[in-house]
Amino acid sequence: MRRNILLLSAFIIFTLVSCNNSQPSKEKTKIKKATNENYMLVKGTNTDIYKQVKLTSDISSLSDNEKSVLKIMFQVADIMNTIFWQEAYGNQEALLSHIANPKAKLFAEINYGPWDRLNGNKPFLNGFGQKPKGANFYPVDMTKEEFTAFKDPNKKSQYTILRRDENGKLKVIWYHDFFKSQIDKAAGLLKQASELATDKGLKKYLSLRAKALLTDQYQESDMAWMDMKKSKIDFVVGPIENYEDQLYGYKAAHESFILIKDVKWSNKLKYYAQFLPQMQKELPVAPRYKQETPGLDVDLNAYDVVYYAGDCNAGSKTIAINLPNDEEVQLKKGSRKLQLKNAMRAKFDNILVPISNILIDSIQRKHIQFSAFFANTMFHEVSHGMGIKNTITGKGSCRTALKEQFSALEEGKADILGLYLVTKLAKMGELGKVDIKDNYVTFMASIFRSIRFGAASAHGKANLIRFNYFLKRGAFTRNQKTGTYHVNFDKMKAASKALTIDILKLQGDGDYELAKAFVKKWTVVTPQLKTDLNRLAEANIPKDIYFKQGPKVLGL
Repeated sequence: MRRNILLLSAFIIFTLVSCNNSQPSKEKTKIKKATNENYMLVKGTNTDIYKQVKLTSDISSLSDNEKSVLKIMFQVADIMNTIFWQEAYGNQEALLSHIANPKAKLFAEINYGPWDRLNGNKPFLNGFGQKPKGANFYPVDMTKEEFTAFKDPNKKSQYTILRRDENGKLKVIWYHDFFKSQIDKAAGLLKQASELATDKGLKKYLSLRAKALLTDQYQESDMAWMDMKKSKIDFVVGPIENYEDQLYGYKAAHESFILIKDVKWSNKLKYYAQFLPQMQKELPVAPRYKQETPGLDVDLNAYDVVYYAGDCNAGSKTIAINLPNDEEVQLKKGSRKLQLKNAMRAKFDNILVPISNILIDSIQRKHIQFSAFFANTMFHEVSHGMGIKNTITGKGSCRTALKEQFSALEEGKADILGLYLVTKLAKMGELGKVDIKDNYVTFMASIFRSIRFGAASAHGKANLIRFNYFLKRGAFTRNQKTGTYHVNFDKMKAASKALTIDILKLQGDGDYELAKAFVKKWTVVTPQLKTDLNRLAEANIPKDIYFKQGPKVLGL
């Protein structure tokens, strides 16, 4: 009965705060009547699990024109942030205005709602139930049976939202219609930025992205983004990733990154692109699971990220980008791998090193190196473009066939394949004078870092799968006296290869039930692991970072 009351409470509150573009004033009135007092923190909530990091970069080499374009990008990014609030929760103002505790309000801003993203999306404010798996993309009372019976060819589109009509029946609304006022403004600003831009690639991309926002047709602008090679500034904007939709994994959420290229590091990374076709052919799976030939126009670059907005800014922060997600674009053009060097360094210094000092064998701590962390992350992103994009069983794309299980398996594939690629290239002598043990021990420490993102996160699930898989195969041992982990290198290499094969086969076969069973089997948190993760919390090691960011922070 208590669970039913909580669910009913969540439904009522979520309905009241859901986006209602046509009646904003009425919506606010409802919220005030429903909440006569401020929301209070759930007892035991730790709001201090994030550490603030300043996001900035040296912009002295940018022209006045480029700085003007950046200022517009910040405005567009803020619009994406507003849209994501509606997708993830509903009415941002109605929630935040009823939180008096400053720490609780900041925590709600970081989480884009009243649910703790690094704690299984459990509510941290009293009066809320568990977060709806479909976030605000679907009516909260919609059943899977109702969705299946609903006959509309666009219901699975990444760029539509579902609502009920005046008769209570499901209907599909395209993003550019549902968020019309915000989208129109963002598109207009992108057109202004395009007119100001002098780099031809950036100019074309911004113009086409404006058009894409207005039509929800993104492929042409994705192609243009792939062709943009020389611009010192970059902009990822629009509905991109499917993580927020944990009901089906269909809907893309709005986000934005503003980036400034690190030319020196980017030149170093370009060298590795030439090896990718060979690496694809040598994947340790049967030929049918690597029969596709991804586009070879792979772009490896390093950037300082100076702004996160929307989906990418919610909860755990990404430190690398692999885009576009469109499988057709990937097969024709390849993908771009953007390493966010300043954010990566912040996580390494503030989270990974402290974790290692507690959980990694003291003898192996010398192998915790930023160069290894950078390489592992880079080849993780490279690996997203490898393997297979479409099932070999006629079930369509892997993403569609595996539904909500796809994201965790795809992140797991990228992690484990990335380590496989690092190992191969090191053996070929292409990574220079490196100690491959650095990569393996740093990889092990990174598992603990990402498991802390929780089971609601695709990255958290992927790392939990890997931890249990490695445990089963003896890839590491735990010293009961010291409570530290020691990597067994040969066994870890063998386990990595085996897991690579398992995941690539699951994706290629497209068997949803088999994939679901696999994820369930390997995402169990053992009592010992829970104890060790609690030790990190007791040591006040942050789970992740959040940002002091914006035009003023950058010096604009």
